[in-house]
Amino acid sequence: MDSGNQIFTIEGVTLGATSAAIRKDDQPDLVVLLLQENATVAGVFTQNRFSAAPVQVCQQQLARGGPIAAMVINTGVANAGTGKNGIDDAKKICHELARLLGVDHESILPFSTGVIMERLPIEKILAGLPRCLELQSQSGWEDSSRAILTTDLVPKLSSRNFDVGDYPIRVTGMAKGSGMIKPNMATMLAFVATDARISVDCLNEIVAFATEQTFNRISVDGDTSTNDSFMLIATGACGGPTITTNADEGFTKIRDEVTSVCEDLAKKIVLDGEGATKFIEIRVEDGLSVEEARDIGFSVANSPLVKTAFYASDPNLGRIMSAIGAAGVKDLDVTKIVIKIGDILVAENGGVAPRYKEGDVKPIMEANDIVITIQLNRGKDSVTIWTCDLSHDYIKINTEYRS
Repeated sequence: MDSGNQIFTIEGVTLGATSAAIRKDDQPDLVVLLLQENATVAGVFTQNRFSAAPVQVCQQQLARGGPIAAMVINTGVANAGTGKNGIDDAKKICHELARLLGVDHESILPFSTGVIMERLPIEKILAGLPRCLELQSQSGWEDSSRAILTTDLVPKLSSRNFDVGDYPIRVTGMAKGSGMIKPNMATMLAFVATDARISVDCLNEIVAFATEQTFNRISVDGDTSTNDSFMLIATGACGGPTITTNADEGFTKIRDEVTSVCEDLAKKIVLDGEGATKFIEIRVEDGLSVEEARDIGFSVANSPLVKTAFYASDPNLGRIMSAIGAAGVKDLDVTKIVIKIGDILVAENGGVAPRYKEGDVKPIMEANDIVITIQLNRGKDSVTIWTCDLSHDYIKINTEYRS
């Protein structure tokens, strides 16, 4: 069930956050997350070809198939576009944390977020690691969720608890992201942990499903970050039997609860979009395939003209029609498409609905939460995309980001 505002601890996971003076504001900017022995880990990463150094190191560490002992996250500097120096810096952090913990350096996963094409302040980060270890706590989720923020205004946390048979299970996650958000996993980071006992193969299946249903369905500004990473951890501390196939009892329930946490985090990222004032849900229904429904949804979500119209509460809804037509969907019969804003019919039969009046939709456009429904009427597949409006503050935030 949804925890409301309660964030459950996950047995087998501790976190510690501190300020390593990476950021200019002296706020916490370094996190170490420790895992108990025998925890399983799976992840997906950005498909941006300029993937950041820590992304490349993480992929190498996970590919070896060994145990993962810890994750280290810094904000302020993304360590992207830094070439071999960036790889070396990420590995130095792994080696130092491994030395402090007495584990193999290949069991450490590094993550970074912040300004691209700047070197990490490596000495500051190395000096901050012992303090992160001193502050380790099962209840460190909230402090850590704040320490991974960049332009975000609020931390993003979500939790669930439920039963699988006789075993109570918990899922807790944190994420950061506000701008450069149109993940395509595979600057968004997400870390979700459960005390369920799950094999790596099943964990990878859950990660892929949850990512496709949630993080890959959001857009703030249409840009895919160099650093996008989503990690799923299963500690096995609940004591239940190990889930080794998707036919095992509890697999579907755990997958759906993890996905619910991810959806909550994804929506919070959109709600905290840089300069955003409105949350927009785009429902594309009755497509020939999920792919074409998604393409149309993102064409609308990423249109600056659509986003600015919603910011202005301006019923200039021809912009939605234009974005649908520009999505590149083959053989799209626009005369079959129905468009609604809220419950108001806006367009049908290739044009404006006969009874549509701008005055009817204006109050809906002025609301903070808006639903756009696009019925393609050519198949059975549907997709929901979440996005936000585009305001003057988006420009202000991004022009002042490095100043």
